[in-house]
Amino acid sequence: MVEGYGIERHELDVSSGFLRVTTTVVLRGGGHEGRGEDVTYAAEDHEPYPQALPLAGAWTLDGFSQRLGGLDLFPDRPPRLEFFRFYRRWAFESAALDLALRQQGQSLGAALGRDYRPLRFAVSTRLDITPWLVVDPALEFKLDPTPEWDAQTMKRIAATGRVRVLDFKAFYEGSPVDNPPDPVQYRAAAEAFPEAILEDPALGGPARAALDGEEGRFSFDAPIHSWADVEAVAERAFAGRPLPLRHLNIKPSRFGSISALFDCVERAQAAGTELYGGGQFELGVGRDQIQALASLLYPTGPNDVAPRDYHGDAHAGVPRSPLEPLAQAPGFGFAFRR
Repeated sequence: MVEGYGIERHELDVSSGFLRVTTTVVLRGGGHEGRGEDVTYAAEDHEPYPQALPLAGAWTLDGFSQRLGGLDLFPDRPPRLEFFRFYRRWAFESAALDLALRQQGQSLGAALGRDYRPLRFAVSTRLDITPWLVVDPALEFKLDPTPEWDAQTMKRIAATGRVRVLDFKAFYEGSPVDNPPDPVQYRAAAEAFPEAILEDPALGGPARAALDGEEGRFSFDAPIHSWADVEAVAERAFAGRPLPLRHLNIKPSRFGSISALFDCVERAQAAGTELYGGGQFELGVGRDQIQALASLLYPTGPNDVAPRDYHGDAHAGVPRSPLEPLAQAPGFGFAFRR
């Protein structure tokens, strides 16, 4: 039962030079509230935020999802990027899941019949990792090789032995993290970090050719919104050969709907693909929810779901990996031992 909804805005000035804005959708019904976070990156797309969508009613989760699929969630103007529509839909869908679980008095794990397991995480950053290694020498990282990475920089970072994923970000355009494919950099990074997962490399051109022989380390994130996308990307990555990806980054907000997310996870795991969770710089409940999913579904991967304590500069007193789950209250969340 959904009786109505409200919104809560969150902001954080980020060191990489932009104001991070997210919006929490709060669905209300039966004396309970369910929350989901809209991680749309363009701050201007959070204003004005729709507050009169026709969502009240008695719904199943599937029925509520179908209603969302028939609505324009950006009624005032189109989002700056079309895939932000997935992010907004996920905010409402995850809020609905949270509300339904609270109304039933269940945690997500209880509803799925799964145990929460110790959650391994990696920290994603573009800052110098040395201060974090002073805090915790065992910390793992997911890093973006940028044009500033020369041979000495790669050698120094690789010597730490703590890098698990390199994100080439070949699919971004017009964003603060654009990283045009560079065959020299691709080859150098692959050689400097011989065991790291290679995420989002270019699918064609000289940069892709520079990674010939490294396909077993490929993973993808930005172009994945469904299982069909996984199959399409794998076909291109492997030049038409029917090979499954060995690794895949699961970012729930990219899927938009709960059903698309679980369909992809189920099919990927059946294909033997190692999954790991991905974050979207969530400022609120969205971070707890991606941790819950990772703990239940793919706890041992190099999950880019570090607690919010890791936003910003290195400091002591942060939770360490793996996160030890506590008894979970009803809802779509994640409590861990600090």
